[in-house]
Parts: sequence; structure tokens; C-alpha cells
Amino acid sequence: MTFYRYIVDSKMFEYDKYYRECQQQNKPFIKARINPMHGNYFVQIDLMTCNYKLSKQEQKEIKKLTQNEIEFVKSNSVFDFNGFSIDKELSWFDGISTENVNKFCENLYDFTQKYHH
Repeated sequence: MTFYRYIVDSKMFEYDKYYRECQQQNKPFIKARINPMHGNYFVQIDLMTCNYKLSKQEQKEIKKLTQNEIEFVKSNSVFDFNGFSIDKELSWFDGISTENVNKFCENLYDFTQKYHH
């Protein structure tokens, strides 16, 4: 069975199934869905599915990644980035561009695995 690092634009039952898989495999739950208000993505990472939390260093690295995306969105879109919150267990980002959503989610997953295996 293949484990997916994140899930994008899925139906609610698919998010539920993926959440349970994350719990069973001790992996972070990362989902992205289009925000109809602006057409960019709302991305969420939930670490309650696994037995680790983001360190201050990891939070700082994710904030830098987010700042880079904010600059990209500002220079390439008519919409503004709608905000973000980074915490040790739950984080969200509203305004990730369609061009970068897959790379952003991959990077989030990689950050969680960098210090936790």
C-alpha cells in the first residue's frame, strides 16, 4: 500500500480515510483544498496523527518557506495571501498558489520528517 505525503482537492470521505491512514502509520496529515474566495489553496498540517511536534527550529523554517510563498503570490496574483498560523501541532496557510501547492506540501512533509523518523 502506497502512503501519500499529502492530499489535494478530495472529497470529505477521502480526507477521513487519509486521516486514519496517517494515524495508523504515525505520519502527519497534510491536506490542501481550493479556497473559492480567491482560487488559491488553503493548506493544513495536523500533527495530532503522529507522535511528534514541530520544534521551534522547524516552525522557523516553515515560516521562511511561507514568507517565500507570500512574496510569490504578491508578485504573481491579483489576490493577497490571506494569512497563516504555525504551531507545534496544527498549522494552516491560506493563499498558496496553484503553481506551488504540490511543492509547498512536499516541503511541509519533508520538514516533519527531517528530525522525526
